[in-house]
Amino acid sequence: MKNFQDKVAVITGAGAGIGRALALELAHRGARLALSGRNFDNVAETAALCAEAGAQARAYRLDVTDRTAVYAHADDVHADFGPANLLINNAGVSLTANVDELSWEDFEWIVDINFWGVMYGTKAFLPQLIDSGDGHLANVSSMFGLAACPSQSAYNATKFGIRGFTDALRQEMKIAGHPVGVSCVHPGMVKTGIAWKARAGGGRDRDALAANFDRLAKTTPESAAQALLAGIRKDKAQILIGADARVIALLPRLFGAGYQKIITAQMKKEVA
Repeated sequence: MKNFQDKVAVITGAGAGIGRALALELAHRGARLALSGRNFDNVAETAALCAEAGAQARAYRLDVTDRTAVYAHADDVHADFGPANLLINNAGVSLTANVDELSWEDFEWIVDINFWGVMYGTKAFLPQLIDSGDGHLANVSSMFGLAACPSQSAYNATKFGIRGFTDALRQEMKIAGHPVGVSCVHPGMVKTGIAWKARAGGGRDRDALAANFDRLAKTTPESAAQALLAGIRKDKAQILIGADARVIALLPRLFGAGYQKIITAQMKKEVA
């Protein structure tokens, strides 16, 4: 996919953050936009901003954990726009807790959104991407889909799962000769509201964690969107977003499993 002019682009989690930035960037590049999220008012606001930029954009209310609803959404998009060319499974949440602190309810919450939401979206829209003749799928993982971090075990599980699923699918598309590029996206810390909507276990102060995240996050949603779309245009298998993601990606390559000692030592310093 060398350009986005007149392409039908589907974005989940489009009400704010990277999702909204992607929608606006694609609007300026001539795409036709099917935007979804659980908070319809926020998604409708994104669609209105895209319309102001001259794009055809429609907002949909969608709970990505509802498989039936995701398949119905795919049918609605096809009826409204024709077959989708681009799907960006962007919706996601965060959870900070050690394994022994995790409740099953919290674990299921993050797996349902981060993992199953991506699986449902991919399966529902893949036939359209193939039929479009010029398709691309981008699944948003994380830098923590490249290396594990303490207190992020549940988040790591979902993001590593997305990475494995997406990498395998890319190979399958190439073997079958389908006209669909597939990319796994690994953002570092991006200045969005994800940390303020996160859950925290073990008596942690969620607001303090979110404030620390905001202090450390250096990448804007706008620059993240530009980097993601540049990676799609180049049909990159792995799209790294931010200097922190590039550093994290290097650790397992340079040190193998020994990267865990480096992260553990750094975390011990931070809690000391």
